[in-house]
Amino acid sequence: MKPRCYLVKSEPYKYSFTTLQEQGRTMWDGVRNFEARNNLRAMQVGDLLLFYHSNEGKEVVGVATVVRTAYPDPTAPGEDWSVVDLAPVCPLRSPVTLTMIRSEPRLAQIQLLRRSRLSVVPVTADEFAVVLELGKTKLPKSSKRRAPSASASA
Repeated sequence: MKPRCYLVKSEPYKYSFTTLQEQGRTMWDGVRNFEARNNLRAMQVGDLLLFYHSNEGKEVVGVATVVRTAYPDPTAPGEDWSVVDLAPVCPLRSPVTLTMIRSEPRLAQIQLLRRSRLSVVPVTADEFAVVLELGKTKLPKSSKRRAPSASASA
């Protein structure tokens, strides 16, 4: 089964892609929107994620992967929120800014623009491939076996 693709947002001063690279793995917590939570719950191990720096930068800066599926968010005891664990795959060679995304016709339907308030959104395989192209990035060989085909959709 081909991996699905998502985009996750983080304010870089709170948690940056560089921090994820340094730590090697993190629990993606603090999601407090039902639609975003449901997107987390739909993730499977091996799904690929575009890592977007929100507020500061407003750009896709890296690719991560899901290494543990959804489980209860320990930062919200007694509440119905979920987390997943992520690991870095690679940084983008060139960040893909929100301006670039808005000006790219192939990304006109990307959920980052259509559901801009959500911190976790699905991305089609075609959109994922376009962002990698704009970022002048190819996934490392270890990720190629799980890379989505451009014709598959999220």
